[in-house]
Amino acid sequence: MKKWQKQLFFLSLCSLLVPVLPASAMDGEQQNSNNEIVQISSSEWKEFHSIVGKCTLKFPTSPEHISEKMSVPEEGYDLKYDAYISSEDQKNVYMLLIAQYPDFVDQSLAQASLEGFLNGILANNPGNQLLFADMLLVDGNPALDFFIRTGGVYFKGRAIMVQNHLYLMAMECEVQNYDESGYNYFVSSFKFSK
Repeated sequence: MKKWQKQLFFLSLCSLLVPVLPASAMDGEQQNSNNEIVQISSSEWKEFHSIVGKCTLKFPTSPEHISEKMSVPEEGYDLKYDAYISSEDQKNVYMLLIAQYPDFVDQSLAQASLEGFLNGILANNPGNQLLFADMLLVDGNPALDFFIRTGGVYFKGRAIMVQNHLYLMAMECEVQNYDESGYNYFVSSFKFSK
């Protein structure tokens, strides 16, 4: 696993320990800030089907898969997660992380859980600077879009809560390699399987 992939994975994983305890895919077209249409070659991206997460998503290359179960003894439960990581020309790293919490997670606390997730990421490194965060619904499920800068690195993502599952789609890159259209294509390709 490459250095950036390890950083992205570790950052996301650390933030998972905080959140959820009870107490239109535009086929390749995206608009940039100048309202120009930027074409992403969808034929180069690989559609990936996650059986664990019951979802599909397109990656620039076939993703590497990591599956683990972490014990969280201070909270009295195990956290199971699957991570799928893909890099594009060693410049942009894309990740889908699916965390499965215990069945007792209260869905009514989903927004608070997502806010806790973001706060966990921000607290993980005092150099993390939140550029943007916004709550939204994705297929009727609470979600959070966020954009973080740490020094010369951007970390942009979308987290979605569905019952006791957290889905995190994220991209990490150096500031000079930031690819808005690639990120938008990646996130908009996400679909829950029927």
